[in-house]
Amino acid sequence: MSFREFKEQAKSAVEEALKRLNYPTVEFNISEPPEEGFGDLAANTAFILAKQLKRPPLELAQKIASEIELSRDSLIESVTADPPGYINFKLNYNLLAEKLLPNLRSSEEVKPINIGRGVKVTVEHTSVNPNKALHIGHLRNVAIGDVIYRLLKHSGYDVKVLNYIDDSGAQVADVIVGFLFCNFQPEAPPGEKFDHYCGDTVYVKVNEMYEQNPALIEKQKQVMRELEDPSSEVTHLAKKITTRILGEQLKTCWRFGARYDCLNFESHIIHSKLWERLFEELKGRGIVKFVEEGRLKGCWIVEVEGEEEGEEKVLVRADGTATYVAKDIPYAAWKLGLVEDPFLYVEYARQPDGTTLWATDLDRGCKKQDFYGAEKSIVVIDVRQSRLQRIIKSILKQIAGQSVEERYVHLGYAVVSLSPQTAKEMGFTEEERLLHMSGRKGIYLNADDVLDALKKKAIEETIKRNPGESVEWCERVSESIAVAALRFDLLKQDLDKIVVFDLNKALRLEGDTGPYILYSHVRASRILEKASAEGIKHQTPKPTITQQSEKRLLKELSKFDLVVEEAVKTLSPKTLARYAIELSTLFNNFYESAPVLSCADEEVRASRLMLVTTFKAVLGKTMELLGLPIVERM
Repeated sequence: MSFREFKEQAKSAVEEALKRLNYPTVEFNISEPPEEGFGDLAANTAFILAKQLKRPPLELAQKIASEIELSRDSLIESVTADPPGYINFKLNYNLLAEKLLPNLRSSEEVKPINIGRGVKVTVEHTSVNPNKALHIGHLRNVAIGDVIYRLLKHSGYDVKVLNYIDDSGAQVADVIVGFLFCNFQPEAPPGEKFDHYCGDTVYVKVNEMYEQNPALIEKQKQVMRELEDPSSEVTHLAKKITTRILGEQLKTCWRFGARYDCLNFESHIIHSKLWERLFEELKGRGIVKFVEEGRLKGCWIVEVEGEEEGEEKVLVRADGTATYVAKDIPYAAWKLGLVEDPFLYVEYARQPDGTTLWATDLDRGCKKQDFYGAEKSIVVIDVRQSRLQRIIKSILKQIAGQSVEERYVHLGYAVVSLSPQTAKEMGFTEEERLLHMSGRKGIYLNADDVLDALKKKAIEETIKRNPGESVEWCERVSESIAVAALRFDLLKQDLDKIVVFDLNKALRLEGDTGPYILYSHVRASRILEKASAEGIKHQTPKPTITQQSEKRLLKELSKFDLVVEEAVKTLSPKTLARYAIELSTLFNNFYESAPVLSCADEEVRASRLMLVTTFKAVLGKTMELLGLPIVERM
């Protein structure tokens, strides 16, 4: 039994009363009133009816309320009509506790909701070019995509997580130029990860060299042309380098708690001729046009209406090479099953969660239907790519019809900046209010470095609080705190808001932080551990909920499935993140105002321990969906 059932019972009670009164059927809203004194739910039915019946809302509300009949097993304790005309419902907290608390004793008992009904969805996230390490901006993408996957899976969808590997684009070409033509050593210096070396040194320096030596740009173009030939030496070198970088990137993502189902390599899309076949179809349908004169002479373009930056978008350049967006079109079509699947699939790696990571291939492997032809495709990519995503969707709609509008979803998000204090701590000297990331300029903060810095700060506090624990234990707990701190900071904002990351604020044990949520879960664990050690009764068949702090916590716990459903419908990780903070705050308020272990009344004490148990279960499941590690002590 949950708050959802309470809401449904209130709605049905009003509808039945309207029938008995022979009032017209109207659409009305039931929501929580702004003040607790008015009850737990309020219906605006009388205001809607007043317009039709030309009678005062309060009079109608009184008649409806007096006509409502309550059964013994109803979650509605009472109904009143209050000025200026709301119908207010009070929740039977003891009955809710009796139904809810005995059935939620662990996070495993927090059951999934089946709103997806097995519908196949792909979620593409991360998709970092394999020429560098992930930076903190990329981690916002990883966090968002991973939580969307977790939410959809919990909600009954058949979800596959895809990671697009652009192993043949300009940024990979820059690294190849560095190794082939700029005398960069093929191995990273001792103690430096290979992905850090390629991004922080080779990629940044080569882009500086382009400005000093424009002839190098011709070398880049040469490399990009050779990357389209699967048998070229450049392609073999690129595969060797990108495979090493990708391996390091995956280690970072796994450390951050993410997992994937399939790696889709851009080189395989190119070499499979998928683009060429789709390009012919686009030409045949008149979706793309050849330009015979003007600044775009010799190019194939697509015209997209309503774009402020211009309606024309080049898909194939005059030299015959495909543009960035052109390579994305066949991939997007593949995800929705609009083209045949040309790939074989190989087992690429075993992930920390025990699942297999698959990868596309053209020469070996097996055929699989798991990753291809989804009912819905969600692409997590930052808002700077919004125009390109609109162009892709426009082309897909011309291929497959209007249904693509709902089936292809771009989930955009704003960038990540560093606070001045964090920028200074991490070695940046720019005197700016906020420091924005730029890969080409070398202005970014590698994800590994952020996690290491957070862990270093967390270890100091963990050792101080746990002097008797081993270094290894403190390391493990501090790693979890670091991941939780960074994950939550990247998830708690609206997607369209810039995240200003601050190392010290993210680690606080109070306020809206990941460590505060971990601390609340740990606090509940310690209460239950102590109760067990002292042999205190944990259960009672008739839980008693009387104090306001108990009621507030119980009501919030009963809303878990509604919160998850809202987060899924809106694709909003923030919704779940705010719920975790609200739950934690209400629990800590409850703990401070309602004695648990020291309560003299045995039945009340047992009721409160049941409430603590259910809080730990629901918060634990919420943390699991947010990808926050769980620790029993910190």
